[in-house]
Amino acid sequence: MAASMKPIYLDLQAVAEAVSLSEASVKRLVREDKFPKPRMLSGRRVAWLTSEVEAWAQSCPVSDILPPPNTGNRKGITRAA
Repeated sequence: MAASMKPIYLDLQAVAEAVSLSEASVKRLVREDKFPKPRMLSGRRVAWLTSEVEAWAQSCPVSDILPPPNTGNRKGITRAA
């Protein structure tokens, strides 16, 4: 039986999915110093430490408002007329 562990690093797509933001929003927050910066893994490869992304998420303030019903990934979904 192989041991399973959560990822140590996440790429941009995985980070965006994990925090329910678009990739563009993650990049903007990084530029604005409002989100953890990625780490250099090799000469051209960067990724985010999972623990830093989790700490950022835990530090976000609690909201009294609920998300609107039209949020979420709706690509490929068509409505019946």
